[in-house]
Amino acid sequence: MKKNFNVIQIKGFRGILYMGFICTCLAAGFGWFPGWLCMKFWNLASAYIQIPAIGIFQGILLWAIIAASYFTFRKDKLVVFMNASEGLSEEELKAVFADMKKNLKNDMIFQDMINARRTELKIKNLSESIPKSEDAKDKKTILK
Repeated sequence: MKKNFNVIQIKGFRGILYMGFICTCLAAGFGWFPGWLCMKFWNLASAYIQIPAIGIFQGILLWAIIAASYFTFRKDKLVVFMNASEGLSEEELKAVFADMKKNLKNDMIFQDMINARRTELKIKNLSESIPKSEDAKDKKTILK
């Protein structure tokens, strides 16, 4: 089993642009937009309560405080492990493959795909076994 594999590969200028696009979307979706909403709600409340209005930067900071408080004080703890996993033993691999085979035998879509591939190969083998001297009309009658 290959332990050191690359999940994301950035190749060339196109990859850098793609990565920049992804980072921008993540920053906007998880940072700027919720911060903008926090700013709008805070400023809406400042019209009724004697509190100062805030800008977008303060709204993003307010959103960060809300998100950090949520993850800190919730009952279900969020645990993230950042280490390389150990390889599976032979027994574990055999168990995983046996389970996969069992699940594939019960999967109707997979069985239909296998049957379609077998039929495709039969048709291909039949078309290759027909002599080239016969015309297309004879081939159609043989394939049927």
